[in-house]
Amino acid sequence: MIETAFQNAEEFGFRSGDIVQEWLWDDDVDDSIREKIEQLTGEELVDEDYDSAVDGVIIWWRDGDDEDELADTIVDAYAVLGDDGPMWVLCPKPGREGAPNASTVQSAAQTAGMNAATPLTVSKDWNGIQLRAFGKGSSH
Repeated sequence: MIETAFQNAEEFGFRSGDIVQEWLWDDDVDDSIREKIEQLTGEELVDEDYDSAVDGVIIWWRDGDDEDELADTIVDAYAVLGDDGPMWVLCPKPGREGAPNASTVQSAAQTAGMNAATPLTVSKDWNGIQLRAFGKGSSH
């Protein structure tokens, strides 16, 4: 098991009791990340069809998916995200199948009115990129 900064999922910024919405789930996702978020929050992840406000968002993204779709997904996810809760795009790490070009997530985030942080290792095969709305705690 590789130790990462995200060993217990607190680094995502989610807290106990948070409802975290998961977008673009597929059978290639890292279930250990999902389990750690559920353990931390004490709540099951909810899917795209959940129709109430949520406290956090994770979006699974792979190369080959449409960049415009990512921008649209970010906008849709942000619309239900309460109080500027944490929003993350999770992508396969460079060299892994489905790893996107470094500029793809940044470009989609900007199209959606968001800033994308530097990718962080969240598991053996996945990186996480935190998104923030322009003007909300941005370092740029």
